[in-house]
Amino acid sequence: MGLIGGMARTAVVAGTATAVSNRVSRRQASRWAAQDMQQQGYAEPSYQQQQYAEPPPPPPPPAADEADDLTSQLQRLGDLHQQGILSDEEFAAAKSRLISG
Repeated sequence: MGLIGGMARTAVVAGTATAVSNRVSRRQASRWAAQDMQQQGYAEPSYQQQQYAEPPPPPPPPAADEADDLTSQLQRLGDLHQQGILSDEEFAAAKSRLISG
C-alpha cells in the first residue's frame, strides 16, 4: 500500500468516525431535551396523545313554549294592527313570516 492508499484509508476512517460522532451527539442531545421536557411536565410530542370527548347532544327545543311564543307574537302583531301602527300589508307580511318560521 503506497502513500496515497494510506492517505485514502485514513480519510475514510476519519470521515466515518466524524459521521458516527455527529450521529451520537444528535441522539444524545435529543434524549437530553426529552428528559428536560419530562422534568418540566411536558410530554414528547410524538408520544402525546390527545383525547377528544364527543360533545353532548343539543337539548331538545321546548315544544309548548314555541306555541305560546308564536301565539303571543301574533297577538302583539294584532294589537299593533288594531292601533294603526301596522298597515294591512305590513300585518299580513309579518304574520306570514311568523307562521312560516
